[in-house]
Amino acid sequence: MHRIGCRFHGGIKLRSVFRIAWLFLLSGLTVTAGFAQLTSQPAQEVQVIEMTAKKYEYSPSPLHVKRGGKVQLRITALDRTHGFKINLSPDGSDKKSDLGLIFSSNNNDDCFKLEKGVPTVVEFVARTPGTYSFHCCNRCGIGHGGMKGQIVVEP
Repeated sequence: MHRIGCRFHGGIKLRSVFRIAWLFLLSGLTVTAGFAQLTSQPAQEVQVIEMTAKKYEYSPSPLHVKRGGKVQLRITALDRTHGFKINLSPDGSDKKSDLGLIFSSNNNDDCFKLEKGVPTVVEFVARTPGTYSFHCCNRCGIGHGGMKGQIVVEP
């Protein structure tokens, strides 16, 4: 007695069907896993740096951040009102129009006012490697001209 349509010569065709089905299953899982990974990635991590400003110094300085990283400076003046102004292009750069730091706030005069005891948030994306100098932009006393610091954007 012969079965009709159930026999495959040596099982070769049946094995091929199972292999193809297995490959489709694996490729579907791989695509699904890759899509889940892409959609579940959190928003860009923000590097938060606590800073203080006091009579003629910023602390810490220099600051080191990674290229492409989003940075949030939380600056608190400890003794009186100070200011914070940073060069948008790396020190020594000839291209003043090529901004290496992209700020998220619309501070028109580029001078952030630091009120005593009140944290001021300054956010930016560090786009271009280099050293960026900052200084106090609010006259704060005899040593005002020496109140400076640096942010180093590393590749």
